[in-house]
Amino acid sequence: MNITLAQAEKIISAAKEKSIAIDTKMNIAIVDAGANLVAFGRMDGAWLGSLDISIKKAKTARYFDMNTGIIGELSQPGGALYNIEHSNNGLITFPGGVPIKNIAGEIIGAIGVSGSSVENDHAVAEAGASAAI
Repeated sequence: MNITLAQAEKIISAAKEKSIAIDTKMNIAIVDAGANLVAFGRMDGAWLGSLDISIKKAKTARYFDMNTGIIGELSQPGGALYNIEHSNNGLITFPGGVPIKNIAGEIIGAIGVSGSSVENDHAVAEAGASAAI
């Protein structure tokens, strides 16, 4: 299964809605099951430096089928995945990337969000991912 453009646009819309609710400006990236960019939204005034981060968060979440914050915990010094962020042309291993699942629980893509604190990034990504079902 793969995410459709219509689903990706719905997810971006839900993520933007959450961003507005918590008064942030985000970059929001959606990748498909192959980690290819399907859709991207940059809210007016969102940091330019976060554009690439949001895409890498989405790809990281899909490459490993887990939230990027979990990967970050595992990649600390002495951790099982220490230095993993240097693989795959650069990964982002802090919160804001979340796998997207369909109604059957199959991973069909991922969302990456960047532009605020990692807590806000994660909250917006979760809101977006939840809209896929």
